[in-house]
Amino acid sequence: MKTEWDYTSLANAYLERPDYSQAAIDAMLSVSQIKSQEQVCDVGAGVAHLTLMLGAKNLQVTAVEPNDAMRANGIKRTASFENIKWFEGTGENTGQKSDQFSLVTFGSSFNVCDRQKALQETARLLTKGGWFACMWNHRDLNDPIQAEIESIIKNIIPLYGYGTRREDQCQVIEKSGLFNTVVHLDATVVHQQSIEKCIEAWRSHATLERQAGDKFALVIDAISTFLQGLKQDSILIPYSTNIWMAQLK
Repeated sequence: MKTEWDYTSLANAYLERPDYSQAAIDAMLSVSQIKSQEQVCDVGAGVAHLTLMLGAKNLQVTAVEPNDAMRANGIKRTASFENIKWFEGTGENTGQKSDQFSLVTFGSSFNVCDRQKALQETARLLTKGGWFACMWNHRDLNDPIQAEIESIIKNIIPLYGYGTRREDQCQVIEKSGLFNTVVHLDATVVHQQSIEKCIEAWRSHATLERQAGDKFALVIDAISTFLQGLKQDSILIPYSTNIWMAQLK
């Protein structure tokens, strides 16, 4: 299924991305009072980072992903879970039946949707009193290594920005008029990654590539030189899992 951004070439690199904070996911499920065996729809499920965490909670998970390569990796990773089923679809058009899910999640995917249309689709999917949740892992830019990487990027691309993925999502959710008060949750997760895998991850950074244009290789070379200069096999990367969630009116 075609979407505005094609992630086919990034599907394997996304396997190396960090998981979400277990504490944040547990808090989300606690707030929404989702119980074992309830129906959950994970939209833009990618290679199954969030899908696996939901499946491990014994939820009945419908994973929706438009990209064939991403979905193939997700299917492989969840093959042992009988409670996870995969489908092709987008945030604006999931292809799922109305009024069947207690929770609809967007793990690092809400920002690549038409957010108002995705909220309308979510409201259609949810049962009475069901919950919407979107989330992202944000690197801790106060960490010395991450601060230096930010400096490298900004020196080459002064106007670089992360777009909607680092925005407070409250206004967007409230604007839909479909949900009650937005709840924000966050918790820390630390991801250990080899220097080689870290450099590979930056090479697969779609937002950076789009904004850098013909300077992308220059940025990656500079980040690579810095990381290799640390003379370490791996680094610890601190993230904050940020979740915005709201109950259907």
